[in-house]
Amino acid sequence: MGVPFIDIKRFENGFLDKWNSKIAEMSKNAQFIGGEEVAKIEKTLADYTETKFSVSCANGTDAIQLALRAVGIGKGKKVLLPNSTFWATFEAVVNVGADPYTVDTDLVDLQMDFSVFEKAVEEVKPDAAIIVHLYGWGSASLVKFREFCKSKNIPLIEDGAQCFGVRINGESIYKNAYISTTSFYPAKVLGAAGDGGAVFTNDAGLADTVRKLANHGRTSHYGHGFVGWNSRLDSLQAAFLNLSMEVFSARLESRKKIAKKYQADLKTRGYNVITPPSIYEENGYCNAMLLPNSQRTELEALLKENGIGFANIYPGAMSDQEGSKGFLVKNSGKTMQEKSAVLC
Repeated sequence: MGVPFIDIKRFENGFLDKWNSKIAEMSKNAQFIGGEEVAKIEKTLADYTETKFSVSCANGTDAIQLALRAVGIGKGKKVLLPNSTFWATFEAVVNVGADPYTVDTDLVDLQMDFSVFEKAVEEVKPDAAIIVHLYGWGSASLVKFREFCKSKNIPLIEDGAQCFGVRINGESIYKNAYISTTSFYPAKVLGAAGDGGAVFTNDAGLADTVRKLANHGRTSHYGHGFVGWNSRLDSLQAAFLNLSMEVFSARLESRKKIAKKYQADLKTRGYNVITPPSIYEENGYCNAMLLPNSQRTELEALLKENGIGFANIYPGAMSDQEGSKGFLVKNSGKTMQEKSAVLC
């Protein structure tokens, strides 16, 4: 029996029975938009992330766009973001009308390079920045990023699509962010039964703006103070997430245990396993290795032989993507992809 790279069909005993029962109940009562399930998951998420406000939305990409809009980013604004990330981060900047400037990767923790970022800030003078917490942890320099951006009055948006459940210095990674986001795409550590996302913040004004933007910019039922769009999390997705949060702690511990097992075994085989900086408790989202192409090919063959799933993560930097042409203004640093490949 093989080990798939992603298995979204594993459920705790009784989970599917509860879910099927919930669907039947909500369908009978036509509970599809808003209501008790959405209110419950927002409260649960705020408590879990140790933030004051949690605003649910339709997906993780929308969450980034909502955060950008909430901090005043739109047409003609300049935004720094990592050159190594999922395309949605870059796409979100373009979709709000802003100009993207990318910053390359620190090869030690595989996150955005702080020293390159500092130089880019002085050169670009951005209106905002996005840091992405990749692979199930975050930058060793996260506190520096936050303090530096605060000192420069640069709103720092934290794309946390891959880091739900991660802790830094014993606290939720989202707790001390100015504004942060997550995704509930089914393959995430906390996944829904479809698309979903959320924005977290401790700022009441930002939370209020995000909520209005995600609901057609409404200030009242037929009053519109913003040009927003429809990005509501539907009630069925909220219900699935509520059921998942009941067992999330056990799921998280299981992922972390297996991640450590893989890391230890792969290290003994001489592979360059990237482990989280010591300030983090990871969530087991990925087991990342930074490998020369020759060694990567060797390991891929070994994994295939043993039926173990894997993937080459982000093989093309944002600055290398065909879709970035005409939008990317500048990349700072040398691309990680020129040196090696990340295998998860």
